[in-house]
Amino acid sequence: MGIFDKIKKLFKKEDQDKLEQEKLEKESLIKQLEPDPEPDPEPEPEPEPEPEPEPEPEPEPEPDPEPDPEPEPEPEPEPEPEPEPEPEPEPEPDPEPEPDPEPDPEPDPEPESEPEPEPEPEPEPEPEPEPEPEPDPEPEPEPEPEIKIKESLDQEKTNTKLDSGLKKTKDNFFSRITKAVAGKSKIDELALDDIEEALITSDIGVDTTIKIIEKLEERVERDKYINSSDLNNLLKEEISNLMKDSYDNIPEVDGPYVIMIVGVNGVGKTTTIGKLAHQFKKEGKKVVLGASDTFRAAAVDQLVIWSERVGVDIVKQDMGSDPASVAFDTLQSAKASDADVVIIDTAGRLHNNVNLMRELGKIRNVMEKVISNSPHDVMLVLDASTGQNAIEQATQFTAATEVDSIVLTKLDGTAKGGVVIGISDQFQIPVRYIGVGEGMEDLQSFNKKEFVDSLFN
Repeated sequence: MGIFDKIKKLFKKEDQDKLEQEKLEKESLIKQLEPDPEPDPEPEPEPEPEPEPEPEPEPEPEPDPEPDPEPEPEPEPEPEPEPEPEPEPEPEPDPEPEPDPEPDPEPDPEPESEPEPEPEPEPEPEPEPEPEPEPDPEPEPEPEPEIKIKESLDQEKTNTKLDSGLKKTKDNFFSRITKAVAGKSKIDELALDDIEEALITSDIGVDTTIKIIEKLEERVERDKYINSSDLNNLLKEEISNLMKDSYDNIPEVDGPYVIMIVGVNGVGKTTTIGKLAHQFKKEGKKVVLGASDTFRAAAVDQLVIWSERVGVDIVKQDMGSDPASVAFDTLQSAKASDADVVIIDTAGRLHNNVNLMRELGKIRNVMEKVISNSPHDVMLVLDASTGQNAIEQATQFTAATEVDSIVLTKLDGTAKGGVVIGISDQFQIPVRYIGVGEGMEDLQSFNKKEFVDSLFN
């Protein structure tokens, strides 16, 4: 190799070294001037998107594009070396080793595609509260306590009024029975005679008294011994058995239910009609009164006053009009106005007045032409204070006309209430109502059990 070639090679090498040296210096200078290439700022962790009800999966954060490798500073144009044989093409400087591409900032671990906020587990529909096991259907709710309490209070008030109304009868009845057995350790034949007298004088009536004594004798003969306590229980049982059951509700009939009131003057027929009308109206029934007692001037006026007090209709005619005609008009009016109950007053008549008693038959026949089978209830009103006379009246009235029920008034003012027992037993006609006071509510439906309990209470 010629010397020239060596020199050339030498120069060429120096130039290359020089170039490399300059290049390194430049790089070093650039590196000093450039702030250390901040490592690619880790992408700020994007604030986790607030989980929306159903967030759309975030698009995967695109890895920040790799920073373009800084363009290499173009090597300053070298001073043109003396024309030399064309330098061998410089091997392209190794491209700056790309800074190890920061390991792709591990893309924030893809919020593991943020476990798609599991669609908020739809709040499990709160388990519908298991329908509480339906309590065994309670037996039909008993009538509300309030109603029960009210009924209880009403019953208590009724019983208190009954006890008060029978006070004189109880005092009379028991004082006589007590005297009959006073000082006796057992009931013997002699004691039974005294008891018989006590019962008869208490207005129970001879026939009824005999029935009671016969039962007592049977018991004495069987048991050989009865004390005063046993005596009361036996009397209570026998009296209850002798009395006929009454009834509370009026039966269903075709058209208005017709009641015809009969009895002698002064027993309280008009007052009884007013109190009856009040009771029926309180039960929600429409009531019409008929003033067929046209013989006594005050009778129609009294009934008009009662109709106004109670608030019911009344049909009347002039004094002296035909009683049957008034009854006919009353039934026609009641039928036309869809009334539920008709109460017909009739003239007071002595049971021994044959003509007046016959007139009752005439009134009945006329009413039956308007409403079949009427009157449905012929109600005999008796004054309990008349004692045995009330039994006689009942005997005559039941012989002259059919009697369906009995009302005994003025029990609160007499000691002769025992007549109720005799009448119920002898005529086998139900005692429907008893009067124990002057008030509108003092006409009570008769209940033989309550009556006997009160009598021996």
